[in-house]
Amino acid sequence: MTRRGAYAKGIVKREEILTTALEVVAANGYRRASVRELADAVGLSAAGLLHYFDSKEELFTAILRKRDEHDREAYGTDGADLSRFLTVIRHNATVPGLVQLYAQLAVEAVDPEHPAHAFFRERTRALQDHFRAAVIRAQENDEIRADLDPAWVATSVQALSDGLQSLWLVDPDVDMAVHIERFLDALRPASHPQGGAAS
Repeated sequence: MTRRGAYAKGIVKREEILTTALEVVAANGYRRASVRELADAVGLSAAGLLHYFDSKEELFTAILRKRDEHDREAYGTDGADLSRFLTVIRHNATVPGLVQLYAQLAVEAVDPEHPAHAFFRERTRALQDHFRAAVIRAQENDEIRADLDPAWVATSVQALSDGLQSLWLVDPDVDMAVHIERFLDALRPASHPQGGAAS
């Protein structure tokens, strides 16, 4: 096999690993989805699995990247639309293992040396850009008060989302999407009808 062929085969196998890992982590959670379990799911040894990733931490970071890619394809989250963000939040409630993985790595990645540090910094910047654009659009449509700083609203929505995810992991009865909807409703102009996210 040529070097190019081996490289292409490696990319395909890596994608297979990540697609399968998404399902395993979503079903079993971060702590119960060991490298060995993930390796078994794709017919590899633990060492064989880590051949495609530098470390366990890099593997789990790649799983989160794959999750974001899947969400963009499924829900179109690149558009400046807060209602699509709420759709993703509702979906997250069906995949607790992935939410647990995100919450765990987010804490660990505070360390600049952690393999997921750059991922979370890049993701935060991208989400802030997305939310700011969504808020500006909502303000233009008179769905959010025009006197509010879009950057403040964007930061608040992201912080509320991450905090609610942690709370929900402890108490699954918490409805994350409802709390975010209520926050957005509180930002509407007094003349705007309540009861629904800005779109």
